[in-house]
Amino acid sequence: MSFGDPNNPYGQPQGQQPGYQQPGYPPQPPQGQPVYGYPQGVPPQQPGYGYPQQQAYPGYPGHPGGNQLPMEMPGLMKTSRVLLFILSGFQILFGVIAGIAFGAAQDVSNGVGSGDDTDMLAGLGFLLAALMVGMGALSIFLGVKFRTGGSGIRITTIVYAGLMILGGLVNTVSGQGGSVTFGGLISLAMAGIILASMVNGAASAWFNRPRY
Repeated sequence: MSFGDPNNPYGQPQGQQPGYQQPGYPPQPPQGQPVYGYPQGVPPQQPGYGYPQQQAYPGYPGHPGGNQLPMEMPGLMKTSRVLLFILSGFQILFGVIAGIAFGAAQDVSNGVGSGDDTDMLAGLGFLLAALMVGMGALSIFLGVKFRTGGSGIRITTIVYAGLMILGGLVNTVSGQGGSVTFGGLISLAMAGIILASMVNGAASAWFNRPRY
């Protein structure tokens, strides 16, 4: 029996049985037969050694590609934010009006020759007017920082609301049922809502949320 020409490079090596493959080589299909599972003429593709296929990184909360939507500001905090803007408008307005009123009163005192006696009172009035304008500016700052601020803004807002409650109580007690008492009650209500929105778990989660 002949096993082919030993000098033929395409012939089967001598001493091997038909269908035998040399170790260390992947099995090769017989000539002229298609590779099952792959289209004819297209050899199966092997992944590159040492280069694993790239996998998509999972998204994280707050990221547009993540599987969670960005956290939304709690509803009570939105209400408090609006109240801060409203309070700032009243505080700045009353501060400007108070400053003009004390200045006009001091001018009258100077005109009648008693300006030296009212200098201290006028100074206290201007200080009160400046304090009200400053509180209005702080209200605007806190309201703006509600969206991007951290725990420091929360603590500052709690202190601010506490001062507003204290001032509202003083005005309510000393107002003797007049307009000052009414203003004190309004301040108490607004400051109470702001304080309540800052001391709950939703506010803590909002100001301590991760930012990317």
